[in-house]
Amino acid sequence: MIAASKLKKAQDGAESSKPYVEKLDYLSKALEQRVDKENFHQYMIPHEDINAKLLIVISPDKGLCGGLVTNLIREILHYSNAGKTYYITIGKKAERAVASLNKEVVASFPFGTTLPQFEMVFPIAKIVDEYFLGKKVSEVTILSTKFTSVFSQVPELNTLLPVKLAEKAEAGKSTTLFEPNVDALLPALLQHYLEMVIYQSLLESYASEQAARMIAMKNATDNALDIISELRLEYNKTRQEKITNELLDITGGSQIAYE
Repeated sequence: MIAASKLKKAQDGAESSKPYVEKLDYLSKALEQRVDKENFHQYMIPHEDINAKLLIVISPDKGLCGGLVTNLIREILHYSNAGKTYYITIGKKAERAVASLNKEVVASFPFGTTLPQFEMVFPIAKIVDEYFLGKKVSEVTILSTKFTSVFSQVPELNTLLPVKLAEKAEAGKSTTLFEPNVDALLPALLQHYLEMVIYQSLLESYASEQAARMIAMKNATDNALDIISELRLEYNKTRQEKITNELLDITGGSQIAYE
């Protein structure tokens, strides 16, 4: 009931901001089409000579949410085999999973039990800048749970940096006008893009957690009721059998006394 009461607000938050983030993604990559390679923002420049990567993992603080945490841990195990990786964990479940693998955790944040606030993004973005702009890592990836529906939540890996050009941005090359100019807009826009993608991942993870917990607790309640029903039936059968045996004993004793 608690998860169900939180789910509606979480679902509204995740779905209402999703179109904005998608349009921001499109606009950022449309801007990249207008910029000469020598003027590329640092977020766009791949560091191919660096082998290390940074992975941001978002998980719940608590369990009892079905296979959500297990699926995330499975993705962490797969990703950890890709070479040297630094981790930022958001949520106690992710922190414990990464710590058990003896991986290097550069920062850890609690996820909380309420709808994530935008202020959570700033310290995470600061660390991302420190590692990517400082050329400590070649890639920044975020692992979170995508909220598809109340009955479907799947772990998803999304590459944040470097910003990769999408083919659909070609349409924006000829139709989108920018003021004052592309070079002036690009740094602030890409910074906002990074922050909004992280925040959208937090919102979807929170909605996924509440949906998974509601379904898991409903299944647990249904299973408990089924067990109670079976035990009640077994109890009634045993009770009826005992009463029948007592009646047979009484009847048999009366018959012997009469004879």
